[in-house]
Amino acid sequence: MKTARAIAHDVRSGAATALEVAEEALARAAAYDAVQPQAWISRFGAEAVLAAARAVDARIAAGEVLPLAGVPFAVKDNIDVVGLPTTAACPAFAYDPVANAFTVQRMIDAGAICLGKTNLDQFATGLNGTRSPYGAPRCVANLDYVSGGSSSGSAVVVGAGVVPLALGTDTAGSGRVPAAFNGLVGLKPTKGRWSTSGLTPACRSLDCITVFALDAEDAALADSVIAGFDLADAYSRELADLPVGKVLGVPLPAQRPWFGDLEAEYLYARALERLEAQGYALVEVDIAPLLEAAKLLYSGPWVAERTAAVEDLLRGDPGAFDPTVREIVEGGTGVSAIEAFRGQYQLMDYARAAQLLWREVDALAVPTSPVIYRVREMLANPVALNSHFGTYTNFVNLLDMAAIAVPAGYRRNGTGFGISLFAPAGSDRALIDFALDWAHPGERPTLDTGGKVETTRLAVVGAHLEGMPLHWQLTSRGAKFVCATETAPSYRLFAMADSVPPKPALVFDESGGAIKVEVYEIEIAAFGSFVVEVPPPLAIGTVTLADGSQVKGFVAEPRALAGAEDITALGGWRAFISRN
Repeated sequence: MKTARAIAHDVRSGAATALEVAEEALARAAAYDAVQPQAWISRFGAEAVLAAARAVDARIAAGEVLPLAGVPFAVKDNIDVVGLPTTAACPAFAYDPVANAFTVQRMIDAGAICLGKTNLDQFATGLNGTRSPYGAPRCVANLDYVSGGSSSGSAVVVGAGVVPLALGTDTAGSGRVPAAFNGLVGLKPTKGRWSTSGLTPACRSLDCITVFALDAEDAALADSVIAGFDLADAYSRELADLPVGKVLGVPLPAQRPWFGDLEAEYLYARALERLEAQGYALVEVDIAPLLEAAKLLYSGPWVAERTAAVEDLLRGDPGAFDPTVREIVEGGTGVSAIEAFRGQYQLMDYARAAQLLWREVDALAVPTSPVIYRVREMLANPVALNSHFGTYTNFVNLLDMAAIAVPAGYRRNGTGFGISLFAPAGSDRALIDFALDWAHPGERPTLDTGGKVETTRLAVVGAHLEGMPLHWQLTSRGAKFVCATETAPSYRLFAMADSVPPKPALVFDESGGAIKVEVYEIEIAAFGSFVVEVPPPLAIGTVTLADGSQVKGFVAEPRALAGAEDITALGGWRAFISRN
């Protein structure tokens, strides 16, 4: 699919018509319905979309210059679009809006064509995308994994190439986490830079409308069209553009919980290296006050603001809610005014800590999310796992920061990893400039259209090497050779005593050396059957390779070293076999 700016250029120049673009978008939407129909809640009929396209062509013919001429877009279903009900993913709440949201109208005025309304975590309460009666959208590159939320459907239809732009919202990270998982740019403007007129509130004092885009140029285009003061929005404000320098704060190592996601840890380390190569100075900073501020959102009085937004429905029809969402918003019913004021006082203390932080660094560069989970994992533990996604997002709106999420690579399973930059209110243009300079690392993975088989990587060091006696245990399971490499220089290799066939024991030791290994890709189910056959005192653990990545690999229990010969100096098992 073309970018928004390419589509607009073609329509303005006459290389294509808005009608042709709309027909292609409708075809893409219909085709992807076979994969993820749950990405949408409602769509305009084909004739309505084509009529809107003809109207754009007529405006172009009349001489109008339209920045988004013919660009198809989607809208999260808590933002009003005339002609489609606003449901906020709750059928009992649905209403028919009488006017377009300010942001939607700005896009239509600029020549964009709305295809429909996208799915979301109900009432924008969640960061995972599974809390909707309309189904759970999935990560576009691996359908086993969550899409991220609450702007789940908006991220999916852009990530899948159905439309180049989609509006979402962000209160606690909903415009950033789905961007990361689906390899997109997610722009969360400063509160008040984009109007929230026509938005069903989650936390009205914090809510921001956001955009998902394929790249930073399209995000910048959307911002140029949408940003502007709206007298009808009490939170709208005019902001001076704030510059951002080249000193970036990164969390202390102790403030980087990866929740077992070794690939995310690796990709973040590579992202920091790339930032330094681009001329940014990285400074480790203590973000404890920010992490404490984040707790106010769901464990503090701000949960009552979510309750206020749906109070009537909660009292009259509690069964209309997703069970997890109901549990969250019911938590606000007991919050007192005293607690609310105390929360405000706490927040001001944290805001002062953030002000002091900006004296040390120009912006923060953090993982957008430190982990991703499968849908089945999220459904089994919906609150705790969801909270992991918000580790670096929940404090941003509370502390009045602008943010942009950019892709920073992909896990081997196809799911996206991203980093986010945060800076003080008004720094939006500077953050967009950063995103424009951030070269996207690597090609996007292919779309998962169903039946994708998940694999893992396994490093073998001895009898399972190619040509060795137990190599058949890999080939019989369809394992594919990836590369021959070395471990990090922190391992020792031993030849175990009385082992038939001869086998090595790999042991972590910072005073050791680099050991030659072969890495294979193997399906998860086959890997499980392989592990079952690993005899003691050997075991399967995690091995760090020379490039810093971590894979599964053979390790040994301490008893394996009884009578064993230290052969580390040989550098690998083949050298030992050749010696003998």
